[in-house]
Amino acid sequence: MASVIGNALKLSIFGQSHSAGIGCSLDGLPAGIPVDLDELQRFLVRRAPGRDETATTRREADAPEILSGITDGHTDGAPIAAVISNTNTRSADYDELRRVPRPGHADFPARVKYGNWHDVAGGGHFSGRLTAPLCIAGGIALQALAQIGVEVVAHIANLGPEGIADEPLDALELDDAQLAALRAHAFPCISTDAGEHMRRAILSARDELDSIGGVVECAAYGMPVGVGDPMFDGLENRIARIAFGIPAVKGVDFGEGFSAAYLTGSENNDPYRMVDGAVKPQTNNAGGILGGISTGMPIIWQMAVKPTPSIGSVQKSVDMDARMDCDLTVRGRHDPCIVPRAVPVAEAACALALLDALIEDGRYPAPAPKK
Repeated sequence: MASVIGNALKLSIFGQSHSAGIGCSLDGLPAGIPVDLDELQRFLVRRAPGRDETATTRREADAPEILSGITDGHTDGAPIAAVISNTNTRSADYDELRRVPRPGHADFPARVKYGNWHDVAGGGHFSGRLTAPLCIAGGIALQALAQIGVEVVAHIANLGPEGIADEPLDALELDDAQLAALRAHAFPCISTDAGEHMRRAILSARDELDSIGGVVECAAYGMPVGVGDPMFDGLENRIARIAFGIPAVKGVDFGEGFSAAYLTGSENNDPYRMVDGAVKPQTNNAGGILGGISTGMPIIWQMAVKPTPSIGSVQKSVDMDARMDCDLTVRGRHDPCIVPRAVPVAEAACALALLDALIEDGRYPAPAPKK
């Protein structure tokens, strides 16, 4: 199971949902970047389980132990290593899944690939639990980007079969009012009304022993123009590679995305004008990226998150040992909707991808020497 990604900034994630711990190593950060561990903990709490009735009842502190790479509140140039202990596990809930796979989950193909040696408890290495160490690394990357004026923000764009929609993020510039609203709301929506409607939909799915999915929209404001590469190391590629490492993500698009296929060129092209002596697109259908390279406009992208496959309703499955059809009722503790907790994970994925590109391009400035 290769769980390593990045060019200049290399992230490795280890652990399983119910192993003793989960963690990461992050190699390639320049020395001297300030890291506020209290701010990092607040970021991790946004993703952590058991904080809201719309989430799983499994409760974990998700307090990382930083083993290396940070000294005196700053990166020291060595790889950052961090671990989170798993303290609230009920592995017996998953024993049946080794032979009776959950529809929509990785149980069946994982058994074939790994010869039934894989860890099934809590989903093992396939679990959304592994987004916690992703958020450790991403939370540090967010702080590093903030040092150069890059702000990454995400919210639930729409949710569930009804398509409950939030106000879209401003595609042209950072809207301070939107940012303030997101920071003020416990539920990750700009609109209070949309957030309440979404909460009711999630609780209704939970009561019906079902689940729902949705779309997370993420934006990066303040990215300089000219960062990234064509072909295989473009900014879209880098973001998408990490985003598809988030369990339950089934689609990623940028700017107008798939909607651009239904526009004409004159509608989809972003016209240029000179503004204060600089070239500036007047619209942002491209989502801030052309040819894999940043245009200087906000980077706007979305990720589609499927409904949680582990649901309480009876589902059709098979007994792979007995080679016969059977029904499955999933036990354990599961989110009726993954989307709210996926919002900070989208921010983490975006921050890691952008910081990797900035460092590789030599665009991330070296901090002043310590006195």
